[in-house]
Amino acid sequence: MDEPDVAQLSWRELPEALRAELAHKLENLYGQADDESAFDALAVDKQQALLLFAVRFRDLDLWPEIESIENVYGLGGVGLNIRARRSLASTLAAHKRFTSRFARHGDTAGGFYETGRARAALHFLRMKADAPLWSVHFDLYSPSATVRSLFRHLWHETWRGETPDWRAIKATFT
Repeated sequence: MDEPDVAQLSWRELPEALRAELAHKLENLYGQADDESAFDALAVDKQQALLLFAVRFRDLDLWPEIESIENVYGLGGVGLNIRARRSLASTLAAHKRFTSRFARHGDTAGGFYETGRARAALHFLRMKADAPLWSVHFDLYSPSATVRSLFRHLWHETWRGETPDWRAIKATFT
């Protein structure tokens, strides 16, 4: 679904530094041959979601761990499916902004929550043990920041099944 008040972007409009960070990470995304055609083919919600992750990954120095982006979603949740270096788990475990405490889901091999953010916190989930496949999404309310945000997370995302779209996540950064 395109957003009427947000324009579709093109690869060439992105800052050079961002294009460099994304270099070779979008190849083969949705069958596209290169980064430019993959980005240009994304719907507005997926472009906006990708830009939100770009900011957070840059701020947390996580881009070097990402090999490729396999899927992007910006509606019904804001997330990525990624292929990562084998070192991602140890990088997150050593990172002062992440914890594995309560971050794993029953159907995953492990997980990490971003700490220190009550809203729009990253949640990494490793799909299978010793596999490079991960899913990462933004939780609108962090279950690891405060007791209040934990209850908001449980109420909205767990019990009611509500998932934020890219607009809700972006609003927490402004």
